Amino acid sequence: GLRWWVEILLILSYYVVYSTIRNLFGSESVQVVDALANAERIIELERSIGLYRELGIQQAFIDHRWFIQFWNLFYGTFHFAVTVFALVWVYRRFPHLYAQHRSTFLCTTGLALIGFALFPLMPPRLLSDCGTFGACLAVMHPYIDTVSDVGGLWSFDSGTMQRVSNQYAAMPSLHFAWAMWSALVIWPTVRSRTVKVLAASYPVATLFAVIVTGNHFWLDAVGGLVALGAGSLLASVLVRAWVRLHHRSPIN
Repeated sequence: GLRWWVEILLILSYYVVYSTIRNLFGSESVQVVDALANAERIIELERSIGLYRELGIQQAFIDHRWFIQFWNLFYGTFHFAVTVFALVWVYRRFPHLYAQHRSTFLCTTGLALIGFALFPLMPPRLLSDCGTFGACLAVMHPYIDTVSDVGGLWSFDSGTMQRVSNQYAAMPSLHFAWAMWSALVIWPTVRSRTVKVLAASYPVATLFAVIVTGNHFWLDAVGGLVALGAGSLLASVLVRAWVRLHHRSPIN
């Protein structure tokens, strides 16, 4: 059977490796002009299909300080809390489903590194930082970094964070990919209509959070769905291969 402490070590070790790889080439090593050019490509593509509404959404709510602070908190905490809950829930209550769901989660997270490496993307909240990027885009894209300017649990603006983290790891949006994964894990395994509604609403709330805080474009969420779909397919292949290798019945 699955040992809980082995699973914890596996997931924590995997996340440490993932974070190390993601941040190995962090913000200081990424060519800023490339990240900026990719942001402009995303904006132009969204405009061409009538989808560029991120700025308007943020501006509609930015004056409501308590509202923005809530979504800052949501963005920084639910991402991990709900994901951990989903993993524990399916492990405890539906162990026969756990291997597939856990593997999908890990594969999705790993595959996101491809997007981060090939398509460094400046998030909306950084587009108006004149001092850092030399050319001020505040007139064209006056986004607000809500965590820095409105308040939240932490800030990405310190010198240490800029050196250690990769602030251009925005495509795909793992916030949205993890939220959708969590909903797909929880929704079919609960009976309560209230919990089902909450599970189904969670990806929608997460999408709003990443937009209103200026952390992602709509298309980053689409990228998250692509990563999740690819992660699910890869996980199915790996789980079946593991089952065949150990001469066990397929996990359903």
